[in-house]
Amino acid sequence: MWTGVAFAMAAGMMWGLVFIGPLLLPEYPATLQSFGRYLAFGLIALPLGWFDRGELARLTRSDWIEAFKLAAVGNLLYYLCLASAIQRAGAPLPTMMIGTLPVIIAICANLRDHRRDGRLPWLRLFPSLLVIAGGIACVNQAELSALAAQSTTDHARYAVGALFAVCALACWTWYPLRNADWLREHPGRKPRAWATAQGLVTLPMALIGYVALWMWLGVTDDPLPMPFGPRPLAFVSLMAAIGLLASWVGTLCWNEASQRLPTALVGQMIVFETLAALSYAFLLRGEWPAPLTLVGVGLLVAGVLWAVRIKPEPVPA
Repeated sequence: MWTGVAFAMAAGMMWGLVFIGPLLLPEYPATLQSFGRYLAFGLIALPLGWFDRGELARLTRSDWIEAFKLAAVGNLLYYLCLASAIQRAGAPLPTMMIGTLPVIIAICANLRDHRRDGRLPWLRLFPSLLVIAGGIACVNQAELSALAAQSTTDHARYAVGALFAVCALACWTWYPLRNADWLREHPGRKPRAWATAQGLVTLPMALIGYVALWMWLGVTDDPLPMPFGPRPLAFVSLMAAIGLLASWVGTLCWNEASQRLPTALVGQMIVFETLAALSYAFLLRGEWPAPLTLVGVGLLVAGVLWAVRIKPEPVPA
């Protein structure tokens, strides 16, 4: 149990990095950042695939199709929507909307996976979900209050960013559930090899997308210099760092957690991603969180610790 929680915490720290990438490269379109990140992830997965070649050879055609689906939705589409949301609405709102995942996934998993994992008793689960939701509400209220104080806010752009955040939320509700399904159905497989497999199938998709975007920018006479934009060193370095840490290491740690924890419980561990993303965002701002934000963070941590102590109960056949 606690080993799984430790892996989930490490995954959250890695995934939190993706929330500051669009802030560090605001002049780069979200499409270029999404394709660039996963092109780096795919290239990193190539040598790693050599070390796991024996394990990868065991994957069937249906396994590779599942890896393709997970990569398309949980990697490319998710980060495209997330980066678009962050560039339009700033980091806090998308971070907090993604922060609702612990509540959403726990409810979905308890409804669909209770026969496999056992049911987390609703009466015992509800208080922890309520505490997590309260923490998210506190942080969200603090950020919305700060936004309201700004006179230059473009509300239409902010609304579009919120819509992209909802799409990102949908992608990342689907991904952990489907990914956990495969891992729980294949307990003898190495989570590292499954993370590498997703990187390998991401590579051709990201490469095709990158080339297509490059051609589109040329046809439309977009002034963005290609192939690496106006700050090539910063772009390549950041994409490589996020591709390695957030995509491969983060996925590896999450797979390890998914094999050890019930799906309803591992879904709540995504709260660590929210905490890490908020920490990185405030460090980048050079600001100390508002008191209400700190209260919200405390509630998030308390809710997760509460949930970890709940044991699933087997469901009679």
